[in-house]
Amino acid sequence: MIELPKTPSSRLDGKRALVVGASSGIGLGCAVAMAEAGAHVTLSARRAERLEEISNTMSEKGWNASVLPLDAADVKATEAAISAVEPFDILLNAAGLARHSPAVETQVDDYDAVMNINVRGAYFLARAVAGKLIEAGRGGSIITISSQMGLVGGQDRAVYCASKHAVEGFTKAMAIEWAPHHIRINTICPTFIRTELTKATFEDPDKRSWIEEKIKLSRVGEVEDIMGAAVYLASDASALVTGTSLVIDGGWTAD
Repeated sequence: MIELPKTPSSRLDGKRALVVGASSGIGLGCAVAMAEAGAHVTLSARRAERLEEISNTMSEKGWNASVLPLDAADVKATEAAISAVEPFDILLNAAGLARHSPAVETQVDDYDAVMNINVRGAYFLARAVAGKLIEAGRGGSIITISSQMGLVGGQDRAVYCASKHAVEGFTKAMAIEWAPHHIRINTICPTFIRTELTKATFEDPDKRSWIEEKIKLSRVGEVEDIMGAAVYLASDASALVTGTSLVIDGGWTAD
């Protein structure tokens, strides 16, 4: 008889997943997806009360969830919190900030705020989780929510684009360094996703028209469009995937 190949599992049973930025939007969606796939999900963000509500709702569905309030911009506090607990098999970092303006009008405070969370916070968060895994002699999967703007440019988005291009760069370098430890690190690069944070953008007719023109599939992104990608990159289904970007942009960057 022919021996047929076996599809790698997308299940996350027995895995510990830390989802940062889990209080809303893409982070919340990815937390739900990983919990549905069997992971014990630790929900992290600044809003502790909101996280408790989400955790309770997830527990009512029979999923495993706990809460670890963190401000990813506070590197020392974040490193201390991660150091104090058991290693996480999976990190998904959805914490991020955007402040848009023409490049000639960029304010130093806005530049620093965006870089502090999108680059500095993301870098040291990944380092903290990977360090614990290396110390324990375990492999894992690290995922950062980047952006299609980490691959292209965008009007009024010089600072945001710079931050996401930086994420793409350190992801590739970390992938090379951590591969011998069986730690994979990748990014997810979404297009505009409908969330509370993007509500004002989508309510502007000119901006929505521009977005829909650039997205070849002629619709905006939804949180659900990202959830499957998160599980894929967290699971054994992507065992040979590291140092790369999973672009979910409806064809925006295909030009």
